Amino acid sequence: MTSNEIRNQFLNFFKSKGHKIVPSAPVIPYNDPTLLFTNAGMNQFKDIFLGKGTREYKRAADTQKCIRVSGKHNDLEEVGHDTYHHTFFEMLGNWSFGDYYKTEAITWAWELLTDIWNLPKERLWATVYRTDDEAFEIWREKTDINPAHILRFDEKDNFWEMGETGPCGPSSEIHINLSDDFNNPSFVNAGKAECIEIWNLVFIQYNKDKEGNLNDLPMKHVDTGMGFERICAVLQGKHSNYDTDIFQPLIEKIENLSGRSYNEEINKTPIRVIADHIRTLSFAIADGAAPGNEGRGYVLRRILRRAARYGRKLELNEPFLFKLVPVLIETLGDVFPEIKNNRANIEKIIKAEEEGFNATLDRGIALFENVSQKVLSTGKKIIDGESVFKLYDTFGFPVDLTKVMASEKGLKIDGNKFEELMTAQKERARKSTKEKIADANVIVDNFKDFDIAEIPPTEFVGYDYLETEAEVLSVKQKEGKTLLILNKSPFYVEAGGQVDDTGIIKIDGNNFEVLDLIKFDNRIIHLLNNPNNETINVGKKVLAIVDASRRWDVMRNHSATHFLHAAMREILGTHVRQAGSYVGPEKLRFDFSHYSKLSKEEIRDIEHLVNEKLLQNLELIHHRNIPFDEAKKMGALMFFGDKYGEKVNVVQFGDFTMEFCGGTHVKNSSQIGLFKIVSESSIASGVRRIEAVTGRGVEKYLDEKIDELRETETKLAELNEEKKKLGKQISELKLKEKLSKVNTLLENVIEVKGIKTFAGVVDASTMDELKSFGDELRNKIKSGVGLLIAKFEKKVGLVCVVSDDLITGKKLSAGTIVGKAAKVIGGGGGGRPHLATAGGKDTGKINELIKEFPQIVDSFL
Repeated sequence: MTSNEIRNQFLNFFKSKGHKIVPSAPVIPYNDPTLLFTNAGMNQFKDIFLGKGTREYKRAADTQKCIRVSGKHNDLEEVGHDTYHHTFFEMLGNWSFGDYYKTEAITWAWELLTDIWNLPKERLWATVYRTDDEAFEIWREKTDINPAHILRFDEKDNFWEMGETGPCGPSSEIHINLSDDFNNPSFVNAGKAECIEIWNLVFIQYNKDKEGNLNDLPMKHVDTGMGFERICAVLQGKHSNYDTDIFQPLIEKIENLSGRSYNEEINKTPIRVIADHIRTLSFAIADGAAPGNEGRGYVLRRILRRAARYGRKLELNEPFLFKLVPVLIETLGDVFPEIKNNRANIEKIIKAEEEGFNATLDRGIALFENVSQKVLSTGKKIIDGESVFKLYDTFGFPVDLTKVMASEKGLKIDGNKFEELMTAQKERARKSTKEKIADANVIVDNFKDFDIAEIPPTEFVGYDYLETEAEVLSVKQKEGKTLLILNKSPFYVEAGGQVDDTGIIKIDGNNFEVLDLIKFDNRIIHLLNNPNNETINVGKKVLAIVDASRRWDVMRNHSATHFLHAAMREILGTHVRQAGSYVGPEKLRFDFSHYSKLSKEEIRDIEHLVNEKLLQNLELIHHRNIPFDEAKKMGALMFFGDKYGEKVNVVQFGDFTMEFCGGTHVKNSSQIGLFKIVSESSIASGVRRIEAVTGRGVEKYLDEKIDELRETETKLAELNEEKKKLGKQISELKLKEKLSKVNTLLENVIEVKGIKTFAGVVDASTMDELKSFGDELRNKIKSGVGLLIAKFEKKVGLVCVVSDDLITGKKLSAGTIVGKAAKVIGGGGGGRPHLATAGGKDTGKINELIKEFPQIVDSFL
């Protein structure tokens, strides 16, 4: 049998038993802050087990994509060394939610394994919890298993718990012993590769309280999980999961790329690691994650680096992992179309990470060489644990890699210190997880006193109305606050990125502010501000009023995210998919998968396309409460992180955008007004973020920009005025410095008939400056005649000054003197008796003029 046939036989078997076949949840558990990755089939049904949710069906079956990178038997560093543990695997499962229980679960499991799949009964073993007599008797009385093959184990192996408190119960595991000694009970739960667990049947019947007491749940559930890769190996007669048709196409491609044979023992572990890890990376990226520096991104980066480093053992030194994606799509793309639809993005992200790691790996090897040489130089034989941990934590070096590299140099590593550091890191991670769990339970504590099961669901009327009369169904008072459940409500509870509504509930003429909203199993709980602790009775008629202005702002932004998503997919490519969002009244934030910064042209094109579509007055077509499968057939895109039930809502604007969405929206695209992108940035490897505004947000944005522009203009004007002042001051200082050189000129005096004459060249750049020199010279000579000369490019400027006593006593005039002087340089001029100016073109006659000036003065005496 092929793996596809095995998967289909499992699903069809349980379909024949009245089970609803449900799709796999994403491997990224967006609605569960306590998990990095979906690690079991029950994750998507956790709300049912906690008593917080329901489904329209009582029986379900599926194949669930799982990622396990830590925990019992699933240590990342061990994957590849054995034949049956993986970081990514499929878990086949069937569930009963308060319907059938142990008898059906056990007998159907036996029927499938032995009647449908014809597994040898003599090799099958069943384990039960040590006190679970009921399960023990069902195995003995209702199946034909060898009674000696029914074993009891304690909590470690046969009791399942969701957490330190909460739903729990005994389990019954089914093992198969493939060894020659298949009647030996010591093989079971002994960690032997020849005897493996293939199916775990969990019976959830207790609720564990804080004191550790087990209390009966009101309803009993069944939760089973079967390792798909393991059962395929068994049914295909293989001793290793990697020998099945699940992995063989990948292994053959790796052999082709590397030129190495999987049959050679030295190549087995590297090839297994690569084949396993490419599955984890591809499915995680397809579901919206990406390698990064924190949380699940960091785990994915470590996995990729581990695979790349094992590639080097096969002489695959250039990026190669991305080349395996098409092979994976060929084998699993029909079962999980998300990897097929996101192929381009998966390949691009993996290739970019590989390219980045090549440089990092070289630096890590250099660090190892440096560390090892220091150890060798001291004559020691052990590399300290801190250095080993740094290689692991910073450079993604697996510990076994460091061991191998150390061994090649005749060294060992301080494994104890490394484990101590690893334990400390894991403790920090556990503490963080516990804090997340505590945060998640805070909301539950707010309404744990409600008897939810006895209260009818709240009818949400907020798609059509922002105000409605309603009746109080349940109420709880809490120190100035009131928790209220109504029969219907227009208040939208935060979901899908859209924030809670705000507003009031009017009761007997009094307005009670709605502080918070909580949705619990289709009941909307309104948290009211009630400072006077006024009594509100069940059955009371109230008026629930949403803040309409704020809601309209939110709706504009929410509808705009759909237009933005569609525009980006059209301009950037269909690999773009939503990876998170925030829709508030003031702005929208849209995270999306894309591996490069958007250019100005791309941002402009996206904006232009969105606004062009908004102006087309596209009407909202709101498909409400339609079957999930019908919505998928319509071609509606799924929004990131939303959990979809049997019935869904689809939001459509014309033929431009159609998305799964439970949020509230405008009725017509023109009601959105203008759309403006205000920022674009990177938030993680392969994930970028756009922030934008619409409607009043655009008006506010433009007002702020205009105010900033006006403020800038004012500042520029002030700066220009200051610049002018500074320029004038600088000019004055420079002129003052130049004028100080007039003293040098005064030292070169020639007397003509008792009259002092002064002539020389000064550093003036304009005629006005030259006049200033003249004034300075005239002020400094008590009696005399002076001629100042300055060269302006290809011209010569002259200023002549005469002291007052010579004007009156000798009848000398600066105007006539400078006129005669100017003729020497081929020019002319004149002016008043005390100061006159002239100019000429012959710059070569300046020295001649200086020499002749005393004779020129003498000619007027």
